[in-house]
Amino acid sequence: MNRIAVLGSANMDLVVRQSRLPRPGETIFGSGFDTVPGGKGLNQAVAAARLGGAVDFLGALGADAYGTQLRALLATEGIRSTGVRESSESTGTAHISVVDSGENSIVVVSGANATVTDLDDTQRTTIADAAFLVMQCELPVAVLVQAIAVAREAGVFTVLTPAPVMPLPDGFLSSVDLVVPNQIEAEELTGESDPVRAAESLSANKTWAIVTLGAEGSVIAYNGEVLGLAPARPVQAVDTTAAGDTFVGALVARLALKVGGSVPVSEDDMVEALRWATVASSVAVTRVGATTSMPSLAEVAAILA
Repeated sequence: MNRIAVLGSANMDLVVRQSRLPRPGETIFGSGFDTVPGGKGLNQAVAAARLGGAVDFLGALGADAYGTQLRALLATEGIRSTGVRESSESTGTAHISVVDSGENSIVVVSGANATVTDLDDTQRTTIADAAFLVMQCELPVAVLVQAIAVAREAGVFTVLTPAPVMPLPDGFLSSVDLVVPNQIEAEELTGESDPVRAAESLSANKTWAIVTLGAEGSVIAYNGEVLGLAPARPVQAVDTTAAGDTFVGALVARLALKVGGSVPVSEDDMVEALRWATVASSVAVTRVGATTSMPSLAEVAAILA
């Protein structure tokens, strides 16, 4: 089976539900609190595994209670974790405020994630042996650059979620096979407020780009040309946390079931994978939490049947 290597962050999400965000200096009451496994890397790994992907997770966890819980989750989800280091820093945390409309705001404390500044031999081998490499920007940029170099040499298909947006080396984005930002991230990266133009810019030089637009769907482009707008599946959202990560994990899992990393991804393959990703993310927003909201392969298949 074509394996998916996910290089990224792993956090424990500390989630507060409330009617609205407080103003500066204001104290308000919340309506609920949960601790939920998260982090963009871990989220994408879990989403891909639940959608049928064979997944390796690469990153770092602290030698603390949160780290123990996240290692247990990886094992439960069938995700291989030989590329997870133990750090003297605490496991990363994300402090999430979810308002009644379903929207959220997030503050991340990187902890052990910030210690992943270069790849060890196990991580390099795992990437080289994979069909797909999936990354985000919650790890230091230096390790992302190394991972891209290893993947390109081995002919591995690379996927980047450029979140949070940060300065990247010249040519980095164009060296990625698929970039998946949301509309805000796409505008920050390109200066284009129009998501169609942003997708055209991001997809230059034979790169795939999918700009997600929430309830408006997503724009897909390749090699500087927009191929179309994929509509969203209408649902009543209760929590948008990890919707984007679910989208990416499902997308790559579907691609991995159809093509290998060394085989060019066709437009038909990408469009079909996009359908699965759209449905998976639509299910996730109807549930509370990050990994707790992600659907199974059977759930998505039943909706698409």
